[in-house]
Amino acid sequence: MKKIVIIGGGVLGTQIAFQTAYSGYDVTIWLRSKESIGRTKPKLESVKKAYEGAIKKMEKGTEWSMGIADPKDFNKEKCLKKVNDAYKNLKIELDLNKALKDADLVIESMSENFDAKKDIYLRMKDILDDKTILTTNSSTILPSRLAKYTGREDKFLALHFANSIWKNNTAEIMKQKKTSDDSFNKVIDFAKSIRMVPLPIHKEKSGYLLNSMLVPFLFSALDLYVNGVSDVESIDKAWCLGTGAPEGPFQILDVVGLKTAHEIVKMYTKVPSLIAPYNFKGIEKMLKKYIDEGKLGKSSGEGFYKYRNK
Repeated sequence: MKKIVIIGGGVLGTQIAFQTAYSGYDVTIWLRSKESIGRTKPKLESVKKAYEGAIKKMEKGTEWSMGIADPKDFNKEKCLKKVNDAYKNLKIELDLNKALKDADLVIESMSENFDAKKDIYLRMKDILDDKTILTTNSSTILPSRLAKYTGREDKFLALHFANSIWKNNTAEIMKQKKTSDDSFNKVIDFAKSIRMVPLPIHKEKSGYLLNSMLVPFLFSALDLYVNGVSDVESIDKAWCLGTGAPEGPFQILDVVGLKTAHEIVKMYTKVPSLIAPYNFKGIEKMLKKYIDEGKLGKSSGEGFYKYRNK
């Protein structure tokens, strides 16, 4: 594989693009509009700063990011050069035909909206080369639900990354029934080549491995808050001080982004309370209010917490 295309320039989309470029690939981010460029470029700058900050910590030996380098062959200057090269060489394209031309792998990383994903797959179907493998980074939508819209079911599967990809360097790779072994194995090899630890998933599961555990945890925290049981800071402190975790649920939500959280919650608003006893309607309404006020999470400078732009 040489040319990799990322569909979408959100929090994870920009991280996936940067890590792939850092690993030496030819990377293009496709965006839907000129306005999207103005939102994506600051995210890329933020990711670049995060890599530079991680390299400083690695030099001091205070924290290690395996997505950047192994301890045995760490070289600060080489890593910083790779960061600068990645930032300089990343391409942004609004023309879908140009973006997809000669792509070996396409990673769709749009927000959790089934119709939006379906529409982009239908648009890509007749543009993609025969060789192109198509993956989705969807957190909750099973690839089998989307496969029939791709025109390449044997070359379609899920490739899901954890946030802070340079540090939390896992790649969950999930088949759907019609995914070929060849495509599955090629994506596993690709994940290794960008310094990820591949986690093969042979049976479809909404939420993969990580989110199957993380999403109920976040729902529990949101439910406590929206029902007036406690405040954001206290809920986070209860988790961090009680478990030794570095971040609480609302700090995690700010990093993930409130739009993504809102899309996930919307899918559960019609689930009977006996099956999932959370106040999903209240949570959905609360998240929408935050979004309408421009509080989208850490990327916008404010979510459940306020963040200073450095």
